[in-house]
Amino acid sequence: MMNVALIPVRGGSKSIPLKNIRSIAGKPLVYWTAKAANDCSAIDRVYIATDSIQIRETVEAFQLDKVKVIGRSAENASDTASTESVMLEFAAEYRFDNIVLIQATSPLLTSNDLQKGFTIFEKPDTDSVLSAVPQKRFYWRTDERGLARPINYDLFHRPRRQEFDGCLVENGAFYITSRDLLLQSGNRISGRIKAYEMDSAAYYEIDEPSDWEIIEAQLLQRLKKECRIPMIKMFLTDCDGCLTDGGMYYSENGDEMKRFNTLDGMGFRLLKERGILTGIITGEEKELNRRRAEKIGLDIYEEGVKDKLAKIKKICRNYNITPENVAYIGDDINDLEVIKAVGFGCSVPTAVQKVKDSAVYVTKRRGGNGAVREVIDLILGE
Repeated sequence: MMNVALIPVRGGSKSIPLKNIRSIAGKPLVYWTAKAANDCSAIDRVYIATDSIQIRETVEAFQLDKVKVIGRSAENASDTASTESVMLEFAAEYRFDNIVLIQATSPLLTSNDLQKGFTIFEKPDTDSVLSAVPQKRFYWRTDERGLARPINYDLFHRPRRQEFDGCLVENGAFYITSRDLLLQSGNRISGRIKAYEMDSAAYYEIDEPSDWEIIEAQLLQRLKKECRIPMIKMFLTDCDGCLTDGGMYYSENGDEMKRFNTLDGMGFRLLKERGILTGIITGEEKELNRRRAEKIGLDIYEEGVKDKLAKIKKICRNYNITPENVAYIGDDINDLEVIKAVGFGCSVPTAVQKVKDSAVYVTKRRGGNGAVREVIDLILGE
């Protein structure tokens, strides 16, 4: 039995340009659903259908083992094309038994949701499954005369909330059906349909910019809960782009200036109060950086470092600390191997994509705007 996932993502989007690869909670939007499908054991292969070279390159950089990027015709990538047209185009070219359609605009979807969806689908009295969220709200409809009438309750016997079953709202996250039924009905679901109830927080899908902020806040909250932070004994960070905004400012006299954030300085102080070593590892050799390190009383300051991983391993040996007990924040290619090697490798939203993809945690705040403090608060459980 071959189960596949199909995630259609097109390059055109009027409400949010290139939204499918726009960064949300530190990752491109389509990453979240691609990762959920890739990690679901019930799914054998994940196909991402796109008309965009930029999206193709972004997805291929995820290096998810089940994920394959395929093309889609221009006709089926237009503003007016239905999702079913993409599914039927896919079914005409690929062999499979069952398909789960996944919407990239539902990044709150998890592999566990998909697994449970397939568990329902595999029951003998089930032909299709859709995702939905429970809602205990009273719905009304206005008729042609402009009069409002309730849809799901008796106006004169208003139930108490604890006694009200409410209803299920389709949230668009996923739909499961067989290839045969898809081809027969031309629809994403048909036959005997059942619903898998997702958490009520998954009500939103991204259609408008306002949805983005709501979902990103939920993703970041989930990331904080899921982060498996080891016992941190040493906290290190790159300087430019992490402690600063990465900009280079010059006065009329040619003096170089940098912008640091006092929130980060207090964060270092909080770490030191907990007995955690603190430091900066930078490839630069700048007096401004040295003065900042001295002002906030860091234990370690290393500048002009070409091989950061080798330097950090040496520091760890000197302090008898394993890399597993080190937290590090970086933003560029020379930070990549360190982020992979330490116990809690983090990045900032303005980092290069490879660094963000390898980081355990990507901050909401930008470098120089409290990004370092955000990670410190996470470590300290503030």
